[in-house]
Parts: sequence; C-alpha cells; structure tokens
Amino acid sequence: MSTTLVKQDSLLEAKKYVNKVYETVIKRNPNESEFHQAVKEIFDSLVPVFAKHPKYMENGILERISEPERIISFRVPWVDDQGKVQVNRGFRVQFNSNLGPYKGGLRFHPSVNASIIKFLGFEQIFKNSLTGQPIGGGKGGSDFDPKGKSDGEVMRFTQSFMTELSKYIGPDVDVPAGDIGVGAREIGFMFGQYKKIRGGFEAGILTGKGVGYGGSLARTEATGYGTVYFVEEMLKDKGLGFNGSTVVVSGSGNVSIYAIEKATQLGAKVVACSDSNGYIYDENGINLDTVKRLKEVERKRISEYVIEHPHATYSDKGFEIWQIPCDIALPCATQNEIDAVSAQLLVANGVKAVGEGANMPSSLEAIDVFLHNNVLFGPAKAVNAGGVAVSALEMAQNSMRLSWTFEEVDAKLHEIMKDIYRNSVAAAKEYGHPGNLVVGANIAGFTKVADAMMTQGIV
Repeated sequence: MSTTLVKQDSLLEAKKYVNKVYETVIKRNPNESEFHQAVKEIFDSLVPVFAKHPKYMENGILERISEPERIISFRVPWVDDQGKVQVNRGFRVQFNSNLGPYKGGLRFHPSVNASIIKFLGFEQIFKNSLTGQPIGGGKGGSDFDPKGKSDGEVMRFTQSFMTELSKYIGPDVDVPAGDIGVGAREIGFMFGQYKKIRGGFEAGILTGKGVGYGGSLARTEATGYGTVYFVEEMLKDKGLGFNGSTVVVSGSGNVSIYAIEKATQLGAKVVACSDSNGYIYDENGINLDTVKRLKEVERKRISEYVIEHPHATYSDKGFEIWQIPCDIALPCATQNEIDAVSAQLLVANGVKAVGEGANMPSSLEAIDVFLHNNVLFGPAKAVNAGGVAVSALEMAQNSMRLSWTFEEVDAKLHEIMKDIYRNSVAAAKEYGHPGNLVVGANIAGFTKVADAMMTQGIV
C-alpha cells in the first residue's frame, strides 16, 4: 500500500474518532451552544495530530480533555442598597490541571451561564499552554451585573461570592483573575474577603491585584498590548505593519483601551471603538485620554465621547462598527460579535488583518470567510494570551516576594507573544496547514497538554 493511501486511511480514522467524541460532547452537554462551538473549532484542527500520533486516540486524550475535572456551581446571596435580598449564581470550572494550577478569569455579566463558563475554560487550557507558563485551564464568574451598582453593592456581592469560592482555590490549586465586569475594584474586594477568611496574606491567590499589594506592573496593559504584539508579528511576515494603518477596535474596556494605546504608539490611527450600547467613529483618530477617563474613572457610556468631540459620531447599533473600512480589525468586546455578514463587509472594505482580542469574537462562519479571502487571522487563544501570561508572571513575582519593573514585564510579554506566534506558525506548517494560525495555535496548545496527560497517567 502506498504512503499516500496509508496517510489517507489514518486521516479518515482520525476524523471518525474526532466526530465520535464530538457527538458525545453534544449529548452530554445539551443546549450549550458556546461550549459546542469552542469544542468544534479545536477538534476540527486536531485531525492531522491524531492521524500522525494515534497514541493520543488510544489513550482517550480527547475524551478526557473535553470533560472538566470539576464544575462548581453555587448560590451568591447579597443585600442591595434598598435592603432587599438578591440572589445570583456563581460558577468555577476547573478544566485541566496537567500543566499547573487552574488559571483563568472571573466574569461578572448577565449572560454568564454554564455554557459560557465551560467554553471559556476549555479555551483557557490551550491558551495557557501556548504561553509556555506552568498553568492549567479554568474559568469562573457569575450572572451578576456590576453596571449601575454602587461600590457598596459590588463589595457585598463580591464578598459573598468569595466566601463560597474560597473553599476551592489556592496558590497551588486554582488562581482566578479578572475578566469582563471584574477589574481592580472587584479583585480588591475579593482579595480582602479571602484574607479575612483565611486569616493570612496569600498574595498568590488572585492575579490582577493592585500593585501596592502584590500586583504586577503591566498587568493592566497586558492583554491589549499582547494583542497588538501578536498582530505585529503577523503583519511583519507579510512586509506590513501598524504604522500608517487604519484600525477599528471593538469594546472600550481594559483590553480595548490598551490595544488602542499600543496600536497608536506603533503609528496606527484607531478610528472607532464601542461598548454594549453602541460605537463611536472619529475620523481624526480616537482620543484615548477621553476614553480612559469615561470608562476607567467615571464609568460612563461611550456615547459621552461625542459631547467632548462633536466632530465624532455615535451610533447605537454597535454591531455595525464592522462596516467601517479599516486595514486592521481588533475585535476586543465579546464572543460572536463578528458573524459571516460582518466578516464579508470587512473583506469587501479591504481589511488586511484581524486579531481576536476578545474570547471567540468571530463565529466559525466568519473565520471561514477570513481564511478563504486570505486575510491574516489571529485566533483568540493565541492573540489574547498576553493577559494570562502576565498573570503567570505575577504569580512568579508573588512566589519570589519581589517585583519586576514595567519594562521587565513588558519585555517578557513581548517575547512570549512572539513565541506564541512562532510556535503556531511552526505547528501549522508541520501538520500540513501552512499559514493557518487557527490550526497552528490549536495544535501547539493541544500537544503540550496531551503529552503531559500521557506522562501523568489516567487520572
């Protein structure tokens, strides 16, 4: 039998195996569309890995890695400013600990449910693997909405949330961080409650802390900066760059703000950003000082921007931000914000590169549109890994009881993002998909975890 036929037989066998495991995931997790999407996107990339290394199939790696090691769901009662008892639901999914303690953010948003947390936790396994840091994958959060809540209400909620969560975390067990709806304020309140419960100062229990009590310099900037560093590498390989480019960034939270900042430092003009209510367009370039003040200090809506910059325009149709012509698109808001129609609009308007600063912001159909039209596409688990990479660096600093300078952390972040890009490119080429960073990132992240699972036995 020819080598080609053997290879085809191996691929067919691997595809059959992947499809069978995926069907099992669907049956076991009904009505969890976000989780199904995340699993399918990764599974489809892994067929050539199983064809080349059947040992992973023989050891049930896919069955094991797609099932969380532990899922925790709990009640979070708290009292609002009117004295009324409120009840939210809290989650923590501890997905995989083969590379290190569970690591992943906490998201406070009304959309949070088991499917959202499982999709995020599953993605986190491979994202954390890509960083090269000794951290496993996990995720958590609550359907609590911090928007419109007083500091007192946020404090009472987070204290109640941490009272229950504290039973399941620890510096060598599970180290949560922030995510959507969880910033410095929320992390501070949770850290204080954990300290009170435990009766000691364990700096390594949370990351994203204030610099004054164990936080890392450059952590605030890390995800946004890392997003731009990764896209910069993609562009360099094609003789392109940020300098002189027009950029659209969705969102106006932490990731978006610092992606805008770094892109601007590299010579780009960022003309649009958004929040959950709508988007602003400023043909002169977004004034970042205004956005920072509105979102980080005053906690106002992005629509307020046009009051101070009347030449700019505001639209309450946030999804239409992708109609704006740009060279580089950085979706940094939320999952599935770019569908196939938006992707086609971006392509028609000449987009050259897309870098996913948010988690799974492009639908599977949108990704197909970008790849089919040869748009440089950086997938979320690679592009936005800078935040968790610096979280791991914060853990290292806490363990050593020292602090690195901003420049030291930023330099380490920059090198980590370059390594993620290089490893993704190499994996894509090795497994027959040169230039496809979706496949490359998935394979590079998976093989490291799979090898660790093989050496640690069936546990």
